[in-house]
Amino acid sequence: MSRLESFRRRLSAQIDGLNWAATEIAGVDGDVLELGLGNGRTYDHLRQELPDRDIWVVDRLLQCHPSCIPPEEFFVQGEALDVLPALAARGVRIALAHYDFGYGVKEKDVAEGTALSPLIAPLMVPGGLVVSQQPLVGLKQVRGPDTIDPERYLFYRA
Repeated sequence: MSRLESFRRRLSAQIDGLNWAATEIAGVDGDVLELGLGNGRTYDHLRQELPDRDIWVVDRLLQCHPSCIPPEEFFVQGEALDVLPALAARGVRIALAHYDFGYGVKEKDVAEGTALSPLIAPLMVPGGLVVSQQPLVGLKQVRGPDTIDPERYLFYRA
């Protein structure tokens, strides 16, 4: 499979997974957390699918498309190792988290997901979901939509 085909598969899985998760949390109170803004495409999709929820965004840099800049009060710039405990201390409660951090080097990405997992879990409300392209620890893995290869995207319930 070419890298372009793999990219298409990833985007399809991401859309299907986020749409499924948005439906799954319909009765769950809490905000949304986008971990990794990048160019803002996923954030834009979350705004569209969950217009009545506050969406917190964490990233090292703000370098997204101008139409996808989050409101200042919901963008937290910095290293997730520092930012996530600060959000928990502020009482932020998350119903849906999308974990989209990554360097593109599998071993490094898995290590980062393992390190950040214990910082994500305290933010999650009971019944909340984490959608992730990296394996996480300490959360209960669940099956996502049938359209997604379980190895492509991962789903966890708090």
